[in-house]
Amino acid sequence: MTSPRTGLPYLDAVLERPGSVLAFAHRGGGHHPEVVGLENTMAAFRHAVSLGYDYLETDVHVTRDGVLLAFHDPVLDRVTDRYGAIADLTAEEVREVVVGGREEVPTLARLFDEFPGVRFNIDIKAAAAVAPLAAFVTERGAEDRVVVGSFSARRLGEFRRLTGGRVPTSGHPLEVAAYRFLPSGRLARLLTRGRPAALQVPHRRGALTLVTPGLVRRAHAAGLHVHVWTVDDPAEMRELLDRGVDGLFTDDTVTLKEVLVERGQWR
Repeated sequence: MTSPRTGLPYLDAVLERPGSVLAFAHRGGGHHPEVVGLENTMAAFRHAVSLGYDYLETDVHVTRDGVLLAFHDPVLDRVTDRYGAIADLTAEEVREVVVGGREEVPTLARLFDEFPGVRFNIDIKAAAAVAPLAAFVTERGAEDRVVVGSFSARRLGEFRRLTGGRVPTSGHPLEVAAYRFLPSGRLARLLTRGRPAALQVPHRRGALTLVTPGLVRRAHAAGLHVHVWTVDDPAEMRELLDRGVDGLFTDDTVTLKEVLVERGQWR
């Protein structure tokens, strides 16, 4: 199954090599032994880029003084040597925080500056990050370097409004549901007003399989990509690739690369 032509350079890169897919290093690919415990750090992202990944997934929160950080949780507690909410701290205070005993929490600006040839998938994790992220993408002219998503329809709607639809976004859960349950891609596209450029979904949610052949077929008919997160098992990778998905997110960057190379689908 061939990926649709979307008119978006971020997604249409797969068409440069027929049959290839987008390989996303999820939070930099934190399952490799060299970067265990270092998710969303420069060490993890550098490792993924060294393997040949040119699509990196990250999350954004914003500090009290408006600086965007590549960080997943709303609080520091799980992965750093400090405690507290990011929204309560200044960027200067966060600079003193250490992840995994050795790494700083990177700013989004640092990621963009260090990896100018890389594209980013960005998950908005806090309402306060919406406006700063919209301004960041616009000021840098980075519309072709990002796809932005969120579980929150409200956050995603606000981001789309602030960027005037110029920045590709993934579908929020209600938009995904339209493509999963409606009988045609055309109807789903009408209902969602053509807003998402991609559906980024888990393979399954509980007992429900989200990434069915029908979902992929309807999305492609409407000109959308289907990207699946977060897939670390090689058998599951092959199953989804056989189903025609356009991209996979993984924490196991080495395994995904091996599977794609084996199949001739490494971009």
